[in-house]
Amino acid sequence: MIYWHEIRSPVGKLLLVGDAEALTRVHFQAGPRPFLPRRGWEHDDAPFAPALTQLREYFCGTRRTFELPLAPVGTPFQLAVWQALRAIPYGETVSYGELARRVGLAGGARAVGVANGANPLPIIVPCHRVIGADGSLTGFGGGLETKRALLSLEGAACVVDLFSGQPPRPEPAADTRTGSVR
Repeated sequence: MIYWHEIRSPVGKLLLVGDAEALTRVHFQAGPRPFLPRRGWEHDDAPFAPALTQLREYFCGTRRTFELPLAPVGTPFQLAVWQALRAIPYGETVSYGELARRVGLAGGARAVGVANGANPLPIIVPCHRVIGADGSLTGFGGGLETKRALLSLEGAACVVDLFSGQPPRPEPAADTRTGSVR
């Protein structure tokens, strides 16, 4: 059985999908393409109790890594990239080129970028920690403001928004009373 549950978070609504054993998807619902649960999936928050707790801790700033059973579906290359993403420490960033070197694909920044963009478990598998070689924020499925908010939450060094050329504005602290994960 596939389960789903939608939660509110400081970066907008998130859709969680998985089975009784593992989380398979986290999707930013506020973006241009919200993900609709498939026919036959069951709406239930119980299978996501550990994920809900760990997301709440992450957004409150008390969790730096996730310890959840994950079952992303992808090609062997995508799975290798997503595994490398999990090795990027909290609050740190790497360039697409550096990530390509880490997976043994020197000069493969574009291929790594495509795999990074297909990550089905953002936040949990921290694709937001990958930035342009010049320190700029680049594409992100949840939008650049969400990427900026996640990096700000983690205290990552300031990065320049590619479109504005200006350092990001500090994000207001999340109001845990209204923005907490439920």
